[in-house]
Amino acid sequence: MGKNYIDIEDDQGTTLRYRKHVNGRGLVAHGAKVHPKAVVEVGAYIEPGARVGAGATVVRGAWIEPDAVIGENAYIDAHAHIGEGAKVGDGAHIGVRTDVGAGARIARGARIGDDETVAAGLRIATDRRGLWLAA
Repeated sequence: MGKNYIDIEDDQGTTLRYRKHVNGRGLVAHGAKVHPKAVVEVGAYIEPGARVGAGATVVRGAWIEPDAVIGENAYIDAHAHIGEGAKVGDGAHIGVRTDVGAGARIARGARIGDDETVAAGLRIATDRRGLWLAA
């Protein structure tokens, strides 16, 4: 194992291999696809099957679960959690300690505030101030 890799055991006893991302040195699991122009800060985790687009920023403490998609220029703030299979649109902003449930869809350019919870499977669009719009 090289110095750019780390093995972490999950709750089921399976060992997952993570590599340090070139921009920010956050941990990216084997099987995840993170664009080289994205930033994954130290302390952020990207799980297998997740995809992070160009220009996206995943801040310290954020956790992106398997098969989630983070669009180009999206911003995932500190300690946010993006659930399995969730999609965050291009240019969207997810606030500090926000939980986006499994399979949820956040529209392009949406702003989800700090300490919010987006239920699993919910589709969210917001105005420029971050107010949720009716679907």
